[in-house]
Amino acid sequence: MAKKRDVYKVKPMTEGKRSIIQQLISEYNIETAEDIQEALKDLLGGTIQDMMESEMDEHLGYQKYGRSDSDNARNGTKSKKIVSSYGTMDIDVPQDRNSSFEPKIVQKRKKDISDIESKIIAMYSKGLSTTQISEMIDDLYGFEVSDSFVSDVTDKMLPKIEEWQKRPLNEVYPIIFIDAVHFSVRESGIIKKLAAYIVLGVNKDGYKEVLSIEIGDNESSKYWLGVLNGLKNRGVKDIFVICADGLTGIKEAISAAFPETEYQRCIVHQVRNTLKHVPEKDRKKFANDLKTIYHAPTEKEAQEQLDVVMDKWGEKYPHAMKSWYDNWDCISPIFKFSDTVRKVIYTTNAIESLNSSYRRLNRQRSVFPSDTALLKALALSTFEICKKWTTKLRDWGKVYGELSIMYGDRLGE
Repeated sequence: MAKKRDVYKVKPMTEGKRSIIQQLISEYNIETAEDIQEALKDLLGGTIQDMMESEMDEHLGYQKYGRSDSDNARNGTKSKKIVSSYGTMDIDVPQDRNSSFEPKIVQKRKKDISDIESKIIAMYSKGLSTTQISEMIDDLYGFEVSDSFVSDVTDKMLPKIEEWQKRPLNEVYPIIFIDAVHFSVRESGIIKKLAAYIVLGVNKDGYKEVLSIEIGDNESSKYWLGVLNGLKNRGVKDIFVICADGLTGIKEAISAAFPETEYQRCIVHQVRNTLKHVPEKDRKKFANDLKTIYHAPTEKEAQEQLDVVMDKWGEKYPHAMKSWYDNWDCISPIFKFSDTVRKVIYTTNAIESLNSSYRRLNRQRSVFPSDTALLKALALSTFEICKKWTTKLRDWGKVYGELSIMYGDRLGE
C-alpha cells in the first residue's frame, strides 16, 4: 500500500483567530492568496524586528528610550537582507556601542531563515541541476539563488557522503547484489559515459543496505578486486552469494577476495542477453524454452534441458546459447536452493527497483558536469530511498533458515 503523504490538518477556529483574520483582511485589504502571502511576509518582518528590539532591551537591561548607568547603549541599526519562505526582506538589526549584542532570532552572519538548504538538497537528490534548482527556488519562493550557491550548499554534503562511504559494515552479508547504471558525464569538455556500480547488501536480519557506490569506466578483475577489498577493509569478512550480471573480471575478483563466496550470475540478465540474438518472431517461444532450464528442480535436469534447447534452436541461432555453456559454473549455484531462496538470488530485482530510482536522475538531466556531481546526486538520492526500507525481504525467515543450514557456522552465531 502506498504511503500517504503528510497533510496539514487545519486546527479549530477560535474567536481569537477570527479576530486576527478580520484585522488582517482590514489592514492589508486582502482579496487574493497572493495578498495573504504579502501580508504574512510583512508580519514576519515586523515580528522579527520587534523580537530583536526585545532582545536588545534584555541585553542592555532597559527599554528603548530608557536610561542606565551602563557604558553600553543602543547605537542605531544596521540593514540586513534575509531570505524567508515568503521571499527576501530587509530588516534593521539593532546595534550597541560595545558590539556585544548577539540576536538569537536572526543570528549574525545568518541570512537564511527558511531552511532553504534542506530544500535545495532534496531537489538535488531528485536529479535537478543547479540551474533548475535556482529557477525553481525563484518560482516557488520569490527570491534568487545563484548556481554557485546551490553548488556550495550541496558540496557541504561531501564530507557526510565520504563518511558514509567509509562507514563500518557488518562482518557477514548472506547476499550481495552488484549492478550498474550508466550516466553521461562531462570531463575536460568531453561528454563520456560512466557507470555507477551499486553494491547492495542484505544483512542477516533481511534488510537491504546500499554498501557502496563506485563510479568508473573500466571494468577489470583489478577494479573489482579493489571494490571487494574495500568492503573487507570496512569489516566484511564473509559473503555467501554475490549476484551480478557478467561484469568483466568480477568472477576472478570474487575468487581472490572471498574464495568461499558463490558467484551467481543474474538469470534475468542472462535471458535478456540471450534473446538479443533472437528475432521478434521467435523471441516468445525461445523465452519459454529458456524457462525450462532455470526452473528445473535440479542441476542435472537443468543441464538436460539446456541440451534440449540447444538442439532445438542451436542451428538457427548458433550464438544465442553459447554463453549458457560458457557461464554454467556461474549460472548453476541456484539449483542447490529451494524456490524461496531462488526467487531472491536468481535475479537482481532487489537492486533493480533501486536502479529505477537512479535512472530518474537521467531523466532530470542529460549530462552531469562532473563525476563528483554525479556521486553527490546518487548518494543524496540513496539517503532518501533508504529511509523507506523499513521491511525485510519477503519470506526472509525461510530464506535465512535455509542459508543457516547451507552455510552453518559461517553465519557467525
